[in-house]
Amino acid sequence: MSLFSDNIRALRIKHQISQEKLAEQLLITRGRYVKYEDGTSEAPYDILKRIAQYYHLSIDLLLSVDVRKIEVEKLMQLENNRVILPIQVDRSGENYIEVVTQKAKAGYLGGYADPEYIEQLQQISLPFLGVGKYRGFPVEGDSMPPHQDGDIIVGRYIENLGEVLSGKTYILITRSEGVVYKRLSSQKKNLLSVSSDNFFYPPYEIKASNILEIWEYQCSISRSDAQTEVLENTTIKNMFFELKNEIVNLKKSIGTVN
Repeated sequence: MSLFSDNIRALRIKHQISQEKLAEQLLITRGRYVKYEDGTSEAPYDILKRIAQYYHLSIDLLLSVDVRKIEVEKLMQLENNRVILPIQVDRSGENYIEVVTQKAKAGYLGGYADPEYIEQLQQISLPFLGVGKYRGFPVEGDSMPPHQDGDIIVGRYIENLGEVLSGKTYILITRSEGVVYKRLSSQKKNLLSVSSDNFFYPPYEIKASNILEIWEYQCSISRSDAQTEVLENTTIKNMFFELKNEIVNLKKSIGTVN
């Protein structure tokens, strides 16, 4: 028996569908499906994909998370039936930002699709970031100045490769390297060319199939001697001033209309 077997059995019972009917939906025989459910045979990728699409879940969840322990309906649904994480909000309705600390970073590659792992991460709230799903990741080394060891990069989740743009920086979660923060130099059909802002480090390519998650840089939190938070190119203070000015201008325009 396997977690996958337990999951597909639990999901089938929950949806009140027989093995025969489900097998028909998956375009396979009942005998073949039964082997997947009782764990005597492993499902190939094409069948995993059909099952994931049928239940509107990610393959990662089916293989690595006990779906009997989570409320599947509360998971955020993304393109191509991918599921990122449970959405948690504060009392004001703002989405919490999970922070992957240096200590938790080692387990992220194995736990990024596990709601139980994500719920144990530290949380902060940055309302000025606006709409989107955000997460914080620690910086290592000196490859992306001015960011240093201990800084946290807050990124916005990118749903597909079509959204990434050359010149911008991203947190990339890859099967081979884990969590890396790089600048996108160029993008080909199945390859991303990335580089460091510290030119001592040579650029390299990452296969698209090797990428698990992409988070676009939004701001950084730096621990300086004064324990202040620093953002690249702008500051939180300036962002609030800009917001204040926009509100003032909006009120003026409304007054003019009236």
